[in-house]
Amino acid sequence: MCRTIAELDAQLTACRACPRLVEWREQVAHEKRASFRDENYWGKPVPGFGPDDARLLVVGLAPAAHGGNRTGRMFTGDRSADVLIACMHRAGLANQPTSLSADDGLRLLGTRVTAPVHCAPPDNKPLPSERDNCRHWLTTELGLLAPSLRAIVVLGGWGWQALLPVLTESGWTVPKPKPKFGHGAHYELEPARPDRSPLHLFGTYHPSQQNTFTGRLTPAMLETVLTAAARTAGLPAPPGVSGACP
Repeated sequence: MCRTIAELDAQLTACRACPRLVEWREQVAHEKRASFRDENYWGKPVPGFGPDDARLLVVGLAPAAHGGNRTGRMFTGDRSADVLIACMHRAGLANQPTSLSADDGLRLLGTRVTAPVHCAPPDNKPLPSERDNCRHWLTTELGLLAPSLRAIVVLGGWGWQALLPVLTESGWTVPKPKPKFGHGAHYELEPARPDRSPLHLFGTYHPSQQNTFTGRLTPAMLETVLTAAARTAGLPAPPGVSGACP
């Protein structure tokens, strides 16, 4: 049993539970993308990133093959990270607007990012069995964050559906019918046990290139949801951030 986030992260990075994902992440790390051929790829499960007393949790899908699987940090070194971290900075959730490498000085403020699947999947599509194999890590993470956690932002419908049963296992009451995903969705979940607090659940489209290049998700749309979630979680507004999300 993991007693701290640090223990969770250490155990998670040694996981080899899904043969297809292990083979793919290691193949990508060996073959590399030409533009990164001189880099040493992480090639292992990617743990969550952020403080262990976060009030806000951002839940994605899985690490990118040449993003998190390369750098060893969630939402780092890819196009989705470019959009997400810039918008988090605008919302007062990150100390800088870029996430390029694990040693670039990025700090998340009162916020942690994680995913239902911690290994890069082929075509960005984990199998249901792989999602289920990985679920206990997210359940443990929610339990460890529970004393401070007040809001969750889910990036995309896949992550939303993966998270709902985890919320039930982790001590919150998910209403029936189940909350429907949509950009700007917002639900308040009541605690199902005395050591839990009410939890606000927000939804937004994933900042993938497919969504951002087509305009289905704009930086302004994402920033609006992140800002609403941050204020609901009791995080302070930024003192004055210049510029805009890319």
